[in-house]
Amino acid sequence: MRTILIFHEVDDVDHWLKSPKRHEIFGPLGITARTFVDPIQPNRVGLIVEAASMELYEEAIRSPQAAAAMEHDGVRQETLQVLVEG
Repeated sequence: MRTILIFHEVDDVDHWLKSPKRHEIFGPLGITARTFVDPIQPNRVGLIVEAASMELYEEAIRSPQAAAAMEHDGVRQETLQVLVEG
C-alpha cells in the first residue's frame, strides 16, 4: 500500500469538499482519500491518498475522467504538489 500526500488550491473549498468526484474516480480502484483544508490559506487543500501502488494512482489521476473531475471540482492544477511516503 502506498501513502500519497497531495496539496493544491481550489476555486471553492465547500464545493470541493462536497464533490463526489474523488470517490467516483478512486473508489472503484480501491483508492481512498482523506481531505484536509489549510486553516491559514483558505483555498489550499490536501489529501492523504492510500493506493495499492503508485502506478495505480498515476493511472487513475492521468485518466480523462480524472481531468474532468478536477475541472469540475475547481482544482488549480498548476498548484498541484504530490509527495510519496519515503
